[in-house]
Amino acid sequence: MNLNLKKRPHLIPCIIASSMLLGALGDWPYGYFQLLRFVVCGVGAYVAYMAYNWKKLWATWLFGIIAVLFNPLAPIHLSREIWQPIDVVCAILFVIILFILKEPK
Repeated sequence: MNLNLKKRPHLIPCIIASSMLLGALGDWPYGYFQLLRFVVCGVGAYVAYMAYNWKKLWATWLFGIIAVLFNPLAPIHLSREIWQPIDVVCAILFVIILFILKEPK
């Protein structure tokens, strides 16, 4: 598989977001989770924007929802037990989108 940055400009942001989401399973101070919200919201919005431009509406909606879920300005407050599976699922989605979403020819 060719992971060309010109065809997949979301490569590095998605790797960072998925790494941070999996890192959230550890024991971190609250500041990490605040940073996590900013990063995941930003990357989710970026992927949604790229997907919209490339006419992949399913990915636009999916990553738009992820951006809203991790929105740091109007946070959704859930318990740690609920956030952990959400973090894992979102990390997996960010990895999957690396292989699925690319610039159309």
